[in-house]
Amino acid sequence: MRIFTGLALTVGLLATTLAPAEAAPSALTNGGFEQGLGGWTVSGTAGAAKIETGGRNGNRLTHWAAESYQVTTRQTVELPGRGWWTVSAWGISGGALNASKLSVTGCGPAVSTVVPITDAWVRSAVSVYADGRKRCTVALTTAGPGGTWASFDDVAVAAGRVSRAIRGGDLSGLAKNEAFGASYFSADGQKGDAVKLLARSGMNLGRLKVWVDPADGYNDKAHVVATAKRIKAAGMKLLVDFHYSDRWTDPGAQGVPAAWKGMTPEQMADAVHQHTREVLTALKAAGVTADVVQVGNEINPGMLWPWGQTWDVDPDDGVPGAQWDNLASFLKAGARAVKEVDPRTQVLLHLTNINNGIGSLTWWFDEVVAREVPFDLIGLSYYGYWHGSLADLQNAVTTLSARYDKDVLNVETAYPFTLADDAPAYENVIDLPSELVAGYPATPAGQAAQFRAVQDAVAAAEGGRGIGTVYWEPAWTSVAGAGWDPADPTSGNAWENQAVFDFNNRLLPAARHFAPDPH
Repeated sequence: MRIFTGLALTVGLLATTLAPAEAAPSALTNGGFEQGLGGWTVSGTAGAAKIETGGRNGNRLTHWAAESYQVTTRQTVELPGRGWWTVSAWGISGGALNASKLSVTGCGPAVSTVVPITDAWVRSAVSVYADGRKRCTVALTTAGPGGTWASFDDVAVAAGRVSRAIRGGDLSGLAKNEAFGASYFSADGQKGDAVKLLARSGMNLGRLKVWVDPADGYNDKAHVVATAKRIKAAGMKLLVDFHYSDRWTDPGAQGVPAAWKGMTPEQMADAVHQHTREVLTALKAAGVTADVVQVGNEINPGMLWPWGQTWDVDPDDGVPGAQWDNLASFLKAGARAVKEVDPRTQVLLHLTNINNGIGSLTWWFDEVVAREVPFDLIGLSYYGYWHGSLADLQNAVTTLSARYDKDVLNVETAYPFTLADDAPAYENVIDLPSELVAGYPATPAGQAAQFRAVQDAVAAAEGGRGIGTVYWEPAWTSVAGAGWDPADPTSGNAWENQAVFDFNNRLLPAARHFAPDPH
């Protein structure tokens, strides 16, 4: 993430997310509504539920009314046996925020999920545990002002469980913010440690970036170790994000650290190995072994340009084309260092720009897989205002996990709670209504709903391999001196309207969505 241009795991956590099995054929009747409302019962506003064509497959159930209304379409099912069961439905909706939901009641704690506002079909899912044969009520409910609508299709029950196993936050900017005087408060105004406040909200993984020799001295080894100790002390897992640069890296910038300039590609691979091992060894010596390590940050275009770039270039710059072999050597060097320090640490490769199409992602991974680059997890950035729809996100999670047999973690997302600016001298990255995701206002409620929608889309993606979401810089509030540019002390913060602390430094409602699912 490079905010000024606009442009997370252990076996225990992974074990909580199980890929759904085949749907139980006798558990639910007429899930595709091809027999109209057969098997379903409707209650609430008369005429607000009807069957239409134009579904994901054939017919669809649509909730709509011209005036304020509430309607529920439900069915009681008998789960075939003991264990975890997932109820899913594909939906599209519009109108009021959080107006439609899928819920399951009657067989343990009630569970529900909001059907996101979207014009492309998105899979929603909730899971329940059946202790023996259990009768449950599956309900599709919409309540809102006139014009609010939702359509549903392909409702199903399958063995297995979906879960937001990873509910993380990137705290890379926290140390600098605190050094320049930042304070943090609970929602009710109690002053506290930002790490502890977020952990008490349910955040269970902290992400920290590492720069080689940053001009401001932050995001270096010493600060990463210090913040990592706080993350682990708060009971969270640790994801370490190596940029292999002295400053931000992303699809528009993958610069070589100053100390590495003039090196050959072979020497750079050695430097990647040494730097990675040195930082991870320092963490381990401090008792905070990393759980996940990113070898590179948003590396669609490669890293350590031009030596590790992934596109053909003008030969006049001295590099005659895409340098996949060099990139593979850099990635292998980093991965080797990770496993040397602790073989249990998982290696993650991180891409972005889902909006460029799934082919742009499989093209990249096919190249590194062909060169036998080892990795354990796939990481994606997804910001709804840049990277397409939630349907695009789900498709990326499903396609990549199936093609490469890897779990997928959304390592970056965020959304504004306001379009106002707490530091007007430096304008925010997202500051116009036209930049927002349709249906999600820049309000505390809109921020919370969008954050949860992204989490749920990842968890509910077909295949069951979406393991969680990491919020980018939830504690990066506006503090004079703690701006984005490590080389410019006067630079500002263009992100404070996307933190999960408001302009009075109090926790926002979005923080509630770090809380775990009911069990």
